[in-house]
Amino acid sequence: MFHIALYEPEIAPNTGNIIRLCANNGSQLHLIEPLGFDLEEKKLRRAGLDYKDLTCVTRYKNYQEFLEAMAGKRIMACTTKGSRPHSEIAFKADDVLLFGPETRGLPMDIINATPLEQRLRIPMAGTSRSLNLSNSVAIISYEAWRQIDYVGAL
Repeated sequence: MFHIALYEPEIAPNTGNIIRLCANNGSQLHLIEPLGFDLEEKKLRRAGLDYKDLTCVTRYKNYQEFLEAMAGKRIMACTTKGSRPHSEIAFKADDVLLFGPETRGLPMDIINATPLEQRLRIPMAGTSRSLNLSNSVAIISYEAWRQIDYVGAL
């Protein structure tokens, strides 16, 4: 299934929502430290998590450790600076969808290190700046899952 990666996430409720999302769509969640919160934080539990939902989560001490773990997988940088809409790529079941922190997005060095055709964006109105992180993860991950015919769904 897909891999959802959050680079230095800052807001516990967003990550809580994404953990629950991954538990429901079968994706593996990867959290790249530092985190802006503790995984035991009440705000995570308030997102409606069961502790079994945390089984789909892997933590990495830094981006390099994450890259080593994802060796051989195609990484999609999901960013407002993406070169193509998320719906214009043919997703593969083992793709990694990489998202940046809520207040600043992915750093330019990570974006620039990603091949141009793997930099994805969600179309928005011209006056919009960005979407909520958990909404962005939902939009892109469900499009990816739709493209592989919702493998694993009931």
